[in-house]
Amino acid sequence: MMAETRKKNNTKQTSNIDSINAIFGKIPPQAIDLEKAVLGALLIQTDAIFSIMDVLKPESFYDPSHQEIFRSILDLGTNHKPVDIITVAHDLKTKDKLDYIGGEIYLAELTDRVATSSHLEFHARLVHQKYIQRELIRAAADIQRRSYDEGEDVEELINFAESEIFNISEGNIKSETVQINQILDKAISLIEEAAKNKNKLLGVPSGFSEIDRYTSGWQPSDLVIIAARPSMGKTAFVLSMTRNMAVDHERPVALFSLEMSSLQLVNRLISAEVEIGADRIRTGNLKDYEWPQLETRVKNLETAPIFIDDTPAISIFELRAKCRRLVRTHNIQAVIIDYLQLMTAGVDMKGNREQEVSTISRSLKAIAKELNIPIIALSQLNRSVEVRTGDKRPQLSDLRESGAIEQDADMVLFIHRPEYYGQTTDAEGNSLLGLAEIIIAKHRNGATGSAMLKFKKEFAKFMDQPQTIEGIEFSSDTVKFESKMNSDSMFNLPENKDFDNLPVNNNFLSNGNNEDIAPF
Repeated sequence: MMAETRKKNNTKQTSNIDSINAIFGKIPPQAIDLEKAVLGALLIQTDAIFSIMDVLKPESFYDPSHQEIFRSILDLGTNHKPVDIITVAHDLKTKDKLDYIGGEIYLAELTDRVATSSHLEFHARLVHQKYIQRELIRAAADIQRRSYDEGEDVEELINFAESEIFNISEGNIKSETVQINQILDKAISLIEEAAKNKNKLLGVPSGFSEIDRYTSGWQPSDLVIIAARPSMGKTAFVLSMTRNMAVDHERPVALFSLEMSSLQLVNRLISAEVEIGADRIRTGNLKDYEWPQLETRVKNLETAPIFIDDTPAISIFELRAKCRRLVRTHNIQAVIIDYLQLMTAGVDMKGNREQEVSTISRSLKAIAKELNIPIIALSQLNRSVEVRTGDKRPQLSDLRESGAIEQDADMVLFIHRPEYYGQTTDAEGNSLLGLAEIIIAKHRNGATGSAMLKFKKEFAKFMDQPQTIEGIEFSSDTVKFESKMNSDSMFNLPENKDFDNLPVNNNFLSNGNNEDIAPF
């Protein structure tokens, strides 16, 4: 009876192979002998299942009866029950699957094929590789079948193809479990390196000193969410940060813009760099002295390692593929996305936008971890900020469309400009005009707090606040003069505090008749 059942199963399996042969002309990748060796090893060593639980799943086996046997072994192991011929046979019998797999005789045959489980993990990985190959063939067949359908929407077909390959790839990413001493050595080395270089940031510098003091730079594998209401300057903030990373610190940065074209972004970068209004940059309405200013300062951007992609509604699968390629070819050290809510998950969520945003944020974190780079994504806030009375500072609950964004992010920063809401002074009477508060609301690996930056609205530019000495402001880009007393200082204050000789921090000088003359 058992032999007949086994024969029927084999006949069924053969018919499946024949049908696939008719399509592809080849037998799908398989390793039946290795499957038997793996199952046999699991049956002779009761705790062997724990060594391959993260490698194999029932579907990894080509033979359907082997799938049932492995499923039974897996159930017993996860329920902390012993695994052997008797227990597996009993479990299969209770599921009415014992005759299906060929009975106890077949289980005994599996154990006869192996004498030790010493090569179990190696054999399991080979079995899994065959499964991946079969999955790729299945996905390719589905893509081919749908491609022949004249009524199929091309965009949906591309998304389907991307999602199929992405799902197979996701299932194949396995991280090895390591003992803590291996990681501990690396952690101690990083601590010692940090101690030697107290002023050196461990991550990618943002170029904003107050923010970098909180973060030590954007850290590898972190997902950073920067959120604000419209018109707060989200794009201006990340453009200023992109410029700082690439120009001042020579770190290659990829910027994915889903809202603005690459030309619009570059125009804004130019405006901020040369400090000429974006509308005048766009129309070419520059004064005579501003042309050499443009030609001189724009050279900073010419060689900057900034890579811009303005693909609209980019899917998470396409983003991942492009990021992989950029890391491999240009050693990208940070990815910026403007902005998250304009992305698509690449799969049909049947109108559930919250679920789609959750998938996107979870995938962004996975990409950051896989590529070991920080991913910085802009996000919108909901309208609760606007209707809230009193304090308009954003909160984590204001993140739009999905609580998963807060959950997945390693850091959440908010941009808040008090003057936008008519608040011109703080509680101590200090002016808030031209200032932006960057609120670090969540920091998984550090402290929370806030940093104040200067915001030049006319140039859409964020920068560190200028330092003040004796009531006079000096920005970080003040012209430097050599001093015999201290050649490392920006300038030297004379004993009589004669400020007439100090550098003036203006964009141009006036001749007294309100006529602009060339800047120094």
